[in-house]
Amino acid sequence: MSDLLIGDLPPEDFLRQYWQQQPLLIRDGAATLDLPLEGDDLAGLSLSDKVESRLITCSEPTGSYQLQHGPFDEQTFATLPASNWTLLVQAVELWVPELSDLLTRIPFLPRWRCDDIMVSYAAPGGGVGPHFDQYDVFLVQAEGTRRWQIGQRCDEHTTLRPDSDLSLLAEFHAEQEWLLAPGDVLYLPPGVAHWGIAETAGITLSIGFRSPSLAELMDDLAVEIAARPHNRHLRDPSLTPAMANDEIHPAYIAQVQALLSEMIADEKLLGVWLARYMTRPKYPDLTDDTAEQRRASFDGTRYLNGERET
Repeated sequence: MSDLLIGDLPPEDFLRQYWQQQPLLIRDGAATLDLPLEGDDLAGLSLSDKVESRLITCSEPTGSYQLQHGPFDEQTFATLPASNWTLLVQAVELWVPELSDLLTRIPFLPRWRCDDIMVSYAAPGGGVGPHFDQYDVFLVQAEGTRRWQIGQRCDEHTTLRPDSDLSLLAEFHAEQEWLLAPGDVLYLPPGVAHWGIAETAGITLSIGFRSPSLAELMDDLAVEIAARPHNRHLRDPSLTPAMANDEIHPAYIAQVQALLSEMIADEKLLGVWLARYMTRPKYPDLTDDTAEQRRASFDGTRYLNGERET
């Protein structure tokens, strides 16, 4: 059995046919996964103010959704119903370094493209509603079962529901449906609508890939350019008296285009900036903590599905 998340599919075929193009279900793609944490560990992590966590509950699997941001407290989990809720914790690999081994199962993708490994624990009926992402993601079913419906293509013009803090789709049209069991993997490219609902309580690992917007890239690049000791300035084009009016002459626009083109052509500048930008820690405040210090967040307490006992 292959240790790759894409199973026996050759990486070249995956990249050519599926990557950023269409969904792919890989049965037993992570059959040999040894999950190094439990739902109670996630709950324990979500009590820390250093951890980004969310709790999403719904009145029923197809009803309204409520979003809460962590950190949470023990009382939060003591009062949760038996169904229809999901706990999501970002960048769990920072506290459970063994999770990073998952990245060795996709060696055909640049490691610096990976953003983080989010882990979610869902009670029966739990989910985050119909939505789409702007990034690539591998959904690894580690425990329990979750039913995924795959829908239409979406973009920045797709209508979202105005009555929710979540970016939920106003309309969802299921085109495919798969039930994922432990060890199954679902790859989803950007812009594909999807909706996952847990049929039994379980854990899903989400390997997400960095996908900054053009606005984010330009904003950070502007800071990089501003920090340079020598910057070019805009100069006038060849002026004529007729250009002395309230309208900006096209020659000025051409001057600006030339300055921007000169900057874009500087491969060294862009290379250094892009490397720094794409490898910047997701949570800079945690870079000085050791794995042992992060592991101290686990206190061994039972929060989910039973008595709270250590």
